[in-house]
Amino acid sequence: MTDLLSVARLAGVSRATAARAFSEPEKVRKATRDKVFSASQQLGFRPNYVARQLRTQSTCIIGVMVPTLSNPLFSEQLQAMENVARAAGYSLMVATSNYDPERELAVLEHMLRLRVDGLALTVADARQSASLALLEQEALPVVLVHNPVASAHFVTVSVDNQRAMYQATQHLLMLGHTRIGMLAGPVQQSDRAQLRYQGYRQAMIDARCPPLPLIEMPHHTRVEEAPLRRHFGTDGELTALLCSNDLLALSAIGALTRLGYRVPEDISVVGFDGIELGEMVSPSLYSVVQPTYQLGQVATESLLRLIGGEKVTSRTLDFILRPGESTARAQH
Repeated sequence: MTDLLSVARLAGVSRATAARAFSEPEKVRKATRDKVFSASQQLGFRPNYVARQLRTQSTCIIGVMVPTLSNPLFSEQLQAMENVARAAGYSLMVATSNYDPERELAVLEHMLRLRVDGLALTVADARQSASLALLEQEALPVVLVHNPVASAHFVTVSVDNQRAMYQATQHLLMLGHTRIGMLAGPVQQSDRAQLRYQGYRQAMIDARCPPLPLIEMPHHTRVEEAPLRRHFGTDGELTALLCSNDLLALSAIGALTRLGYRVPEDISVVGFDGIELGEMVSPSLYSVVQPTYQLGQVATESLLRLIGGEKVTSRTLDFILRPGESTARAQH
């Protein structure tokens, strides 16, 4: 059986240097490191990371929890997180919560038992989360991604959801729309959707237009026609619709089309997230674009610094409004 000593002999280095190349690669010269890695590949040697974990009390694993992988927003974020983690010698352990607080707790307990070195989480509602209440009692480094409202105990990386939706609403108001509605999934499962609704309400109030009650769907990314139909077909029907995410907006366009409405001629639609799919469809989606890759990158870099014992502060990243064909001037 191939062992570390065989690798060291083939690479022409000491056993200690070969061991260090695997355990602390940053402390070994690149040329030496390359020789050790080349020898290990030739011999089919795999280092025993479990033994190293027992010795160093570090798993080099970061636990990541996101609500779902069906939304490309989280997939792109995870790609960035994996790139940053791998470059630092870490691996990701990824789990989904489906916006369910009980599942969040179960995922968290599992990751804590596996002794991950840190956690990057997106919880349903950071203001009333049993998972975060538990983590406040732990010494484990934690970074919240997308959750801007949390106790001072946690570092957060997010965009200003309220300001972003405020500006998206202003765009519709400037186009002459006054009957503007907002569509979201189960709002109690998402503090981001709550903040976006607040931004919509404030923009409407500032423009002296009455904000309307939130149109709440049973799913976060899919629109059902029946509850949507109730908001149309009257003298005060909507002329514009803000959606709490892009997948919901694209689904809304499909539902409106089946109901006989034209987008944007009869009704303008705005999304939130800025996923690439929104640019590929026709009409292309007007959307608030979150810097998804940067969110994952900054969150992971912040977590690695926390793991290293550094002091880290929360970050609010910039967003942009991406023009699209799904909005037009109101037809009075």
